[in-house]
Amino acid sequence: MITPAVDTLSIPIIDLEPARTGTPDEAAQVAKDVYEAFKYIGFAYIKNHGVPQELIDEAFSWSQKFFALPQSDKDKAPHPPVGWYHRGYSGIGREKVVQMVYDKEGITEKRKVPDVKESFELGNENDERMPNIWVPDEVLPGFREFFTKFFETCYTIEQLMLRTIAIGMGLDENFFLNYHQNSTNQCRLLHYPPVEEELLRLGKAERIAAHSDFGTMTILFQDEVGGLEVEDIHEKGTFNPAPYIPGTAVVNIGDLLMRWSNDELKSTLHRVRAPPLATSSGDSSGRMTRPRYSIPYFISPDRDRLIDCLPGCYGPDRPKKYEPITSKDYISMRMNATY
Repeated sequence: MITPAVDTLSIPIIDLEPARTGTPDEAAQVAKDVYEAFKYIGFAYIKNHGVPQELIDEAFSWSQKFFALPQSDKDKAPHPPVGWYHRGYSGIGREKVVQMVYDKEGITEKRKVPDVKESFELGNENDERMPNIWVPDEVLPGFREFFTKFFETCYTIEQLMLRTIAIGMGLDENFFLNYHQNSTNQCRLLHYPPVEEELLRLGKAERIAAHSDFGTMTILFQDEVGGLEVEDIHEKGTFNPAPYIPGTAVVNIGDLLMRWSNDELKSTLHRVRAPPLATSSGDSSGRMTRPRYSIPYFISPDRDRLIDCLPGCYGPDRPKKYEPITSKDYISMRMNATY
């Protein structure tokens, strides 16, 4: 079932329960709703997604405990110096999310405005190419155990969403699942500490600049502070709020699914600001933003799988827009640009 979202200016709320327990016709309707959301907007809110609210609340509690650690303890799980090995802790200003993959001069210019955030990245505990980097157990007992369980629980959303979008596109329901066998996904803990509103207003600091995600799709759990903004599909450069809605997660597609579909589905630009800011005529000097936490779960194809245009998404009057590329090569290219 699809319903209008509150104050989102077109991002729908989709109930996934019929896709899990409903009749074939009800599941097909959910698939149609998801497909249309991804085709025309690139984003949707989902409810009844399968991750219990108490587990999400506990995840935010653990995230807050981690980022409240002394800096010296957080630094015991350092993100490696290379971008592609995206695990462990990155301090404030370490990462700069950019959209410009090939424009080295543009990336250098963008880096002059820091992202005021810190992060912790984790993935599959059995990932041999990219092992997790944890703080020692004695620093935060239970942290590793909890997020190992949380990562595995989020995999249930991945399976449901991949089946649903395949059905919505008229493919076999296992089509995308067959490309996602090794759980090469990433769970990210994000903390946006308080920052002077005036620095944000003057462009001297950012939370996360406008960007698209890299993989197949992203599931985002956000707190009530909000700040996520999505580019308006009708007016490029205009961003609309995608606020926290209780009982939902935000889902959006990434670049690889857009490439797969030959741009039939939209990997929409989005960014994070820090509302509410003072009005343009007000005095924001000295005012601080509220701290914000979010937990995105990035879903990606198996690294060695070649992503090429789907059958039915190209033809004589609709040429392929992208060269084939492996999941590993594309995501590594984008990650290396952020570090």
